[in-house]
Amino acid sequence: MGYDEAIIHLGDFGRYQKIIYFLICLTSIPVAFHKLAGVFLLAKPDFRCALPFENGSIYELPTHLWNLSYPENERCSYYDVDYTEEYLNGSIPRSSNETKTCSSYVYDRSKYLNSAVTEWNLVCGRDFMAATSDSLFMLGVLLGSIVFGQLSDKYGRKPILFASLVIQVLFGVLAGVAPEYFTYTFARLMVGATTSGVFLVAYVVAMEMVGPDKRLYAGIFVMMFFSVGFMLTAVFAYFVHDWRWLQIALTLPGLIFMFYYWIIPESARWLLLKGRKDCAIANMQKAARFNKVEISDEALSELLDEGENSEEKAKQKLEDQELDEGPPPSVWDLFCYPNLRRKTLLIFLDWLVTSGVYYGLSWNTSNLGGNVLLNFVISGAVEIPAYIFLLLTLNRWGRRSILCGCLVMAGLSLLATVIIPQRMHTLIVACAMLGKLAITASYGTVYIFSAEQFPTVVRNVALGAASMVARISGMMAPFLNFLATIWKPLPLLICGSLTLVAGLLSLLLPETHNKPMLETIADGERFGKKTKADVYLETGQELRAPEAQPLKGSGETNGSTIANGHK
Repeated sequence: MGYDEAIIHLGDFGRYQKIIYFLICLTSIPVAFHKLAGVFLLAKPDFRCALPFENGSIYELPTHLWNLSYPENERCSYYDVDYTEEYLNGSIPRSSNETKTCSSYVYDRSKYLNSAVTEWNLVCGRDFMAATSDSLFMLGVLLGSIVFGQLSDKYGRKPILFASLVIQVLFGVLAGVAPEYFTYTFARLMVGATTSGVFLVAYVVAMEMVGPDKRLYAGIFVMMFFSVGFMLTAVFAYFVHDWRWLQIALTLPGLIFMFYYWIIPESARWLLLKGRKDCAIANMQKAARFNKVEISDEALSELLDEGENSEEKAKQKLEDQELDEGPPPSVWDLFCYPNLRRKTLLIFLDWLVTSGVYYGLSWNTSNLGGNVLLNFVISGAVEIPAYIFLLLTLNRWGRRSILCGCLVMAGLSLLATVIIPQRMHTLIVACAMLGKLAITASYGTVYIFSAEQFPTVVRNVALGAASMVARISGMMAPFLNFLATIWKPLPLLICGSLTLVAGLLSLLLPETHNKPMLETIADGERFGKKTKADVYLETGQELRAPEAQPLKGSGETNGSTIANGHK
């Protein structure tokens, strides 16, 4: 608690922290640009085969020519006939019903001037390539979260943040000038990796620079800036109609953040962790002077020493426990015991569904019909009230009730879009946006709820595993939207069904609000069972387990036993 106490003496969330925090939050905006740009970069307009007699024709055709040229509900082939003037004016009947595969296409350019889809003809038998490109982007997000997270812990938050920004700009521009599909897809994969490097590191820096009482608000407001970037993506698309220039225009704002190198300090928490106390104190004194607070180096050093002594004692205690009990716990221990396994699988399901549906809805705005840009802006705007809702209720109503309620509301709203007649377009969009609001709120809840469900000894690695599950569903989201080519409401039907099921199953998880944090695997196994162990969790009174009684699923496998209520 030494650093947290020192922050309070520096002005808690003073003017210096507010300015740095605001600048850090701004980096979330280009992250949203790149994560949502695929909606416009890979936009798929209406299309048809270019007929043999056409040369640079427009998309629209008179109804009689359409009927003479294409089979019903077919866009990837045309009738293999002699398109003479007599045939086209209806003077002679069609001689054959045989069709011929397209060699070129005509696109409807009323909504999109062009896109990567229209330039490389990613339609008909090649339409899966557009979904694959977006899926590989999300693979980059997954790899980036692993690589850049580890690098930031080893080399510091600041250098990795700026390395990510530089790589993001370089590969963002490369994606805009890519001569063919594979170069574009590789560049987008690299950009996806850097979004994790920028956003996750910025998020950590923002959380590490505020006191304990401000962390909930600090985390939520970082998400709000991402939502602002979500909406601004549509603004760029409104003014920039060529997909290559759009990609470059969304990338170049990243150059602004290069000036942060002389403004953003290294995280004092990381400096202390690496034993660089003098650098940490220098950074803290800079904040104190800016906040017009006077505190001596000796006073700061004493506060930090107090925290270091507490951390050393806790570390020594943990090392002693590991020596006494054998190998340290791992994420696999969550699957060794029945109650923990059930809760872990339910949490993973919540992450899988929440992430997949969130990105599925974000990328599905073009399939809702109507004004695509307006739908996109609304989809980003509804996230703001979702986060405000969490700020007002998360510490009042409980995690389980909010998670379940939001998932169920999202599921019902999305399922309603399937049964509403297509002519009631406004109502369909309203239900889809209500579902987006609810799934955003559940996304903000599931992280906190999961952190409180997992025991301390495996919390970080368990959350990392849950996050990886979420990235997997994010990789599947583009293919989910690809199902709209089979039946337009099908993506929303699948999203609604999965969300409703996940919401109802969330009721099987125990409530964690105002409950003590779980420490050991044994605590996690007991938590949620209707046994006398509830007394331990609610009152803190110690319960003694039978001497040398192994917890089912461990025992000889890892040397773990329950003694005096602790693993």
